[in-house]
Amino acid sequence: MTEQNTMRKKMADTIRFLAADMVQKANSGHPGAPMGLADIAVVLGEHLKHNPKNPSWLNRDRLVFSGGHATGLIYSLLHLWGYDVSLEDLKNFRQLDSKTPGHPEYGHTDGIEITTGPLGQGIANAVGFAMAEAYTAQQVNSDTCDLIDHKVYCLCGDGDLQEGISYEACALAGHLGLKDLVLIYDSNEITIEGDTSIAWSENVALRFEAQNWNILKINGHCYDEINKALTEAKSATKPTIIIANTIIGKGAEGLEGSHETHGAPLGEETIRLSKQKAGFPEDKQFYIPEEVLLRFRCALEQGELAEKEWIHRQKEAPLIEQNHLLERLQNPDFSTIAFPDFTETDAVATRDSNGQILNAISTALPGFIGGSADLAPSNKTTLKGMGNFPKGKNIHFGIREHAMAAITNAMALYGTVIPFNATFFVFSDYMKPSTRIAALTGIQNFFVWTHDSIGVGEDGPTHEPIEQLSQFRALPNFYVWRPADATENVEAWKTALEMKAPHGFVLSRQKLKTLKPQRDFGEVSRGAYIVKKRDKATLTIMASGSELMPSLQAGCFLEKMGINASIVSVPCLDLFNEQDKTYRETVIDPLTKVLAVEAATATEYYRYADDVLGMEGFGASAPASELFKRFGFTIKGIKQRACALMGVENQSVTLEKLGEA
Repeated sequence: MTEQNTMRKKMADTIRFLAADMVQKANSGHPGAPMGLADIAVVLGEHLKHNPKNPSWLNRDRLVFSGGHATGLIYSLLHLWGYDVSLEDLKNFRQLDSKTPGHPEYGHTDGIEITTGPLGQGIANAVGFAMAEAYTAQQVNSDTCDLIDHKVYCLCGDGDLQEGISYEACALAGHLGLKDLVLIYDSNEITIEGDTSIAWSENVALRFEAQNWNILKINGHCYDEINKALTEAKSATKPTIIIANTIIGKGAEGLEGSHETHGAPLGEETIRLSKQKAGFPEDKQFYIPEEVLLRFRCALEQGELAEKEWIHRQKEAPLIEQNHLLERLQNPDFSTIAFPDFTETDAVATRDSNGQILNAISTALPGFIGGSADLAPSNKTTLKGMGNFPKGKNIHFGIREHAMAAITNAMALYGTVIPFNATFFVFSDYMKPSTRIAALTGIQNFFVWTHDSIGVGEDGPTHEPIEQLSQFRALPNFYVWRPADATENVEAWKTALEMKAPHGFVLSRQKLKTLKPQRDFGEVSRGAYIVKKRDKATLTIMASGSELMPSLQAGCFLEKMGINASIVSVPCLDLFNEQDKTYRETVIDPLTKVLAVEAATATEYYRYADDVLGMEGFGASAPASELFKRFGFTIKGIKQRACALMGVENQSVTLEKLGEA
């Protein structure tokens, strides 16, 4: 073994035993993957362009750990490279309030690019980073100077590639030819239940060849092969997968290659014997040889020099225009957006008004890009005259909802891009795992969900969302908007753009009449407000989206019957829940009975309501107008429910006299 490889092995063994010690001390964790990946990690560190002193440097290489359970490897590397992760943090692995939780969390631990753990999502995240890099490079690079020229690396395992999201994301990456994406596949052929052959016999190389990837195969414990593959990948003209055959639990005496090393401590005796065999002090925990630490810490000096060179590159005279655009990408000015004015519009579907809003935002902000899962004409998300990705702003995700969500999560964290994605609301079910990560992490990702209710009509119950509003409202730190008209839609976007959180815009297929409320009693930005306030009100009706107008009209009939009902629009129940008690009681008078109306399960309204007129089952296939009548979301239906709540006999003659729309 050469002198260089001897040092590499000592560095790799240091990682192995740090990971084993972390899991042993916590009595919880996954030692197998970190030990199997240690050799690759050491050589990858020689290629990685990053600055531990400035983890947010824009032109750094991105490193995504799709197998987020391998935190013993992740935190060891971050500490050894010189990030703000101390040896004490390693000792507090998986403990309450530590910097080193069981799976890596963006914003919680220095150097973590994105939160991973649910298998497969990290691969799609890496594709998202590579897409953001490709778009940004198209905008700011020139024939004489590349301001953006980094790589995106992703470490993944068998489990990641078994998840369907990986196929979605990698197929898109190959189609787009994302040359700066390098996927390092830890092929140890082990999952929790045992050998992968019990459930998997796929030829991964052929799969990726079919997806237009560059395929390299190596021994994942041969330093020279690892180095050669990484060198070749950096000059590839399409995305590269490095299939690295490894041994799970490498270096664990008596347990190498066993699935038993996957998710349980190795045991003190096994660790002692393993250290002894490797020539490490067997009685020392968290031991780092001085020469090993010095070698790893070279990342500090190298990273600082790389960033300084990049800053110097930016100062070159010919780059004035490029730097100006880069500045605009990194610092979007929301005040420049010329939002459309719908005050003179009689009626418009909120999916249509939303399309106009998206175009207005994208016209003003160079980094605002996005697209649909093959539904742009129906979602109304086409950015007109703005071209196709990567040179333009329209991304064609194909029918890949889950990957689309995870991809845009990463794009939102890249630093130059504000993404949106779109599909029918019922298909948001495919996106739930990635929307959850967006909420958990506070990622400002914008989800556009059209065809919002039984108003979908003839397509029937398979395409009519019923429970989805409740599902996403139950998600902490996720804001669901269901605007009642185009003006609310505009105000919703103004609010959402200023919040560092994910938002879902739930939009109608059918036209909704444009309201002209005075809004003297609250604001859209506070989630709910009084649209119509009646003196001496004894009833409050809450409604969102298409149900607001019939609720307003029902209020007029109720007034004729002596029931004074104030009408409240609820464009964002999540925001309203966050308001102080004084504001909430200003909008929802606690002295009144409360009826909530929404064409969904709507059980979350019982926090405020005495009764809820919602969906109690699935929809049906029929014209939308017939479905709203069938399920009671009409003036008559709302009036009847209100009368029952107030204990007043329903006077149908009044309806006949006044005429029901």
